[in-house]
Amino acid sequence: MHQIIPVTLAFLISLVSVWLVKTRFSQQLLDIPNERSSHTTPTPSGGGLGFIIAFAITLPLLLPPANLLPIYIILTPLVIIGLIDDRQGVPSSIRYLFQIITASLAVYYFGAFSQPWLINWGILGSIVAIGLTIIAFTAIINFYNFMDGLDGIVAGCSLVQVVFLAVYLQQPYLWLLAAALLGFLYWNWSPAKIFMGDSGSTFLGAMIAVSLLPHKDPAIAWSGLAITLPLLADTIYTLIRRLRDQENIFQAHRSHLFQRLQQSGLTHATVASLYILTNLAIGILLWTIPITGALVSLLLVLGNIFIGEVYLSKKLPEKLIHEPSK
Repeated sequence: MHQIIPVTLAFLISLVSVWLVKTRFSQQLLDIPNERSSHTTPTPSGGGLGFIIAFAITLPLLLPPANLLPIYIILTPLVIIGLIDDRQGVPSSIRYLFQIITASLAVYYFGAFSQPWLINWGILGSIVAIGLTIIAFTAIINFYNFMDGLDGIVAGCSLVQVVFLAVYLQQPYLWLLAAALLGFLYWNWSPAKIFMGDSGSTFLGAMIAVSLLPHKDPAIAWSGLAITLPLLADTIYTLIRRLRDQENIFQAHRSHLFQRLQQSGLTHATVASLYILTNLAIGILLWTIPITGALVSLLLVLGNIFIGEVYLSKKLPEKLIHEPSK
């Protein structure tokens, strides 16, 4: 019961904060459509600041100072560089430097992600575990950013993921982020009145990663990671496809599976709903049969990708499916 008031506050603060960003800073944080955009009209961005503010303000109501400070320290540099990027753009090298700083701070406070097969390697194993954790951490940050290209898709999937992790990992403070995301989704659902921007998407990727680090039980940590599959699998699959087609993977594009599904004629809401429902199914599987559920979830996501490609092969002309992005 003591969580009801903070959670309600997080929702209301987010709802109002996103509206303020949309109305007061729409010209300074305007997302102009480009070659990787799925929207066709300029739309205010930076709405992620709304749910970040709501989460930051209400977090002290559920976390003691000793647990609160690390989260602020870890995520503040990433949020700052994300806001600057939303406002005027930042070179990718600078963005990645801040992502490495964020990942390194997370490892400093919470340790490396559970990798028990490296324990027998001694100090070398610890170094390898830390290095792999930092690489994976920054990858998750970027993957969430890459997937933020359709109304409601990242916010909706992240909402499901955060609710699941709050219960599965017994981290009640994540309910605050869930409520804040719900407030943002009111404005971001199709047709979106505002986008979350890099500040919001990178924050969400980092927050999901941070929530997984403290758990040293491999079964809990790795099965918990499976909740991210709908977003991560699309990005990994798209990277593989683009490498296969000898495309420049660092160029902006619109060849993610979710983007091609939208290009085929499905609405933003339909595609986002399919990803969110997949995330819900994975959450149920993981809660019911954690280890087996993670494996089944992987098969479910791979099956969805296959079905999506079959659908696209019938809906889109051959040129649109296979032509490399310009």
